[in-house]
Amino acid sequence: MLLRMSNLFLRTLREDPADAEVPSHKLLVRGGYVRRAAPGVYSWLPLGKIVLENVARVVREEMNAIGGQELLLPALLPREYYEATGRWEEYGDTLFRLQDRKGADYLLGPTHEEVFTLLVKGEYSSYKDFPVILYQIQEKFRDEARPRAGVLRGREFHMKDSYSFDIDDAGLQESYDKHRAAYIRIFDRLGLEYVVVKATSGAMGGSASEEFLAVAPTGEDTFVRSTGSDYAANVEAVTTPAPAALPVEGLPEARVHHTPDTATIRTLVDLLNDLDLGRDFSEADTLKNVLVKTRVPGAREWELLAVGLPGDREVDFKRLEAALEPAEVALLDEADFAANPFLAKGYIGPRALLDNKVRYLVDPRVATGTAWVTGADRPDHHVIDLVAGRDFTPDGTIDVAEVRDGDPSPDGQGTLYTARGIEIGHIFQLGRKYADAFQVDALGPDGKPKRVTMGSYGIGVSRVVASVIEQSHDDKGIVWPREIAPADVHVVGTGKGDQIAEALRIAGELEARGLRVLVDDRKGVSPGVKFTDAELLGVPTAVIVGRGLADGVVELRDRATGGREEVALDAVVERAEAACRA
Repeated sequence: MLLRMSNLFLRTLREDPADAEVPSHKLLVRGGYVRRAAPGVYSWLPLGKIVLENVARVVREEMNAIGGQELLLPALLPREYYEATGRWEEYGDTLFRLQDRKGADYLLGPTHEEVFTLLVKGEYSSYKDFPVILYQIQEKFRDEARPRAGVLRGREFHMKDSYSFDIDDAGLQESYDKHRAAYIRIFDRLGLEYVVVKATSGAMGGSASEEFLAVAPTGEDTFVRSTGSDYAANVEAVTTPAPAALPVEGLPEARVHHTPDTATIRTLVDLLNDLDLGRDFSEADTLKNVLVKTRVPGAREWELLAVGLPGDREVDFKRLEAALEPAEVALLDEADFAANPFLAKGYIGPRALLDNKVRYLVDPRVATGTAWVTGADRPDHHVIDLVAGRDFTPDGTIDVAEVRDGDPSPDGQGTLYTARGIEIGHIFQLGRKYADAFQVDALGPDGKPKRVTMGSYGIGVSRVVASVIEQSHDDKGIVWPREIAPADVHVVGTGKGDQIAEALRIAGELEARGLRVLVDDRKGVSPGVKFTDAELLGVPTAVIVGRGLADGVVELRDRATGGREEVALDAVVERAEAACRA
C-alpha cells in the first residue's frame, strides 16, 4: 500500500475542536481521521478507516482462530423480536425507534442477541449441529442522552458481537473460556494496558459476566483492584462484606431526641457530640435513608423505594441503576414529597417507611444487631440506638453505596483501590434467556429435545481506536502501535523537488518490500508543517528526506521513543524495513 499525501483526502488541523474534552477526540479530529456529522455520529475518513479496519482485522483473525464464523445481519430490525425478550421496553429511550410507511415499528440494532437466536433456530435442530460460534462486525446504534468524548461515547459505533450456542452448560463454559482467551490475545496484540474485571449483566441478562477495561484516567468506568490479591471488579459488581449478625438482647432502648436544625448528617453529628450523651458520634453511626422512585419498563406509575445506608456513605447512582435494571430510577422531587406527607424531609426513619408500605432496602453493613442514629419521622427529631432486627426489619439488602479506597476486598485479602477505565470488551454467559424466549431446542443424543444455551461477547472496535490513543499519545500527537497504524512508515520529502522525488523513490522501494507507506509528496508546504503533520499522524517510523540529501544522508525517526539517526541514502530502505519489522 502506498498513500500519497498530495492526493490523499486529508486535512490536518492546528487547533483542537471546541467540543473536544479528551485526547482521543482532539487528536482524531486534528489528524483528519474523523469528522463530526452530528452529536455522537462521526464520519471515518481514509486514514481513520484504515485504522478501524486494522483493529477489525486483528479481531477477525483471533475470532476465526477459535472457530468463529463471520456473517452480517441487518441493522434495521422489527419490533417483535425485541418484544419477545422484553427488551423493547427495557432499553427505554436508548433505542432508536422508527416506523415504516405502513406504520410498523422497527429499531436500529443496539445488539443482536434476538436475531442470532432466531437465525440458529431456523437452521439447526440437532445436537450434532453444536457447538457453533457466529459473529459480525457492523454498526450499532444507541440513543445516548449525552454523547461525549468523540467516538468513545457515540450514538453510532463499530462493534464486533459474537454469540456461542451450545447444547449444555459445560459447552457454554468452554465457549466462554475460548472467547476470554481470544480477547486477551486481541488486546495484547493491540498494545493496550487493560484489566479484566467482574461485571454485572444488565439488560443483556445471564449470569457470569466480565469486562475488559482499558486503563485510562479519562474512562467513564470506575473499577477496583485489591492490594492483596488479583481481585478486580467494575464498581457496580463490587460486593460489600457484611458484618456478622449480633445479638439484640441487652442493647440500650431506642430514644427520641430533640435535634433542631439538623437536616444534614454533619449538623446532626455536631449536635449529638455537644449534648454529652456519654459517647462520641461519627457520621458512620448514623443511618441515612435516601428516597428514590422506580418504574419498571412499560409501567405508568412510579413506586417509592428507600435505601438505608451508613451516613458516611453516599449512594452511587450507577450502582443503584445497575442493581435495579431494567427499572428506571429517579430522585424524588418536591411534588413527590408533597404527595407523601409521612416523609419528613431530612428526618426520615425506618418506621414511617415500613408503616406506609414503602419498600425499604438497606446496605449490607446495616446488619442485625447494629444500632443507629436515624430520623424519627418528624422535623427536628432523631432516634438514637435504633437496632436493626429489633426495632425495624428492612425488606432486604441492596449493595449500592459508594466504594472507597481502603474498603476491605470482598475476597478477604487486602483492601480496595479505585481506578478509571474504558470498556472495550464485555463477555456474558447468557444461559437460556433468549433460547427460552424463542423456544430454541435441539434433539439430544437420546432423541429428546434439549434447550440450547448461549453466550454473548462484544468488542467496541471504534472505541478501541480511541482507547489506544488515550493510552498512546504525547503533546505532539498520536503514537500508534504498529499493528493498527495507518502505515508502517511515513516518508517525508521536506519541500524541494529533488527531496520529494527521492522521497517517492524510497517510498516505492519500501512498498515493493511489502510495507504500508505514507509519503508526504506535497509541494509548496513548509518543512515545519510537514514535520508537525508527521508527529500528529503518529506513524511508528518516519524517513525524513531533507537538507542532508546533499550529503547523501536522510533521517530515520522512531515516533514512540523520539529517537533520530542519520542514515546513508543507500542504506535507508534496509534500515527502515528492519525498523518496521522489529
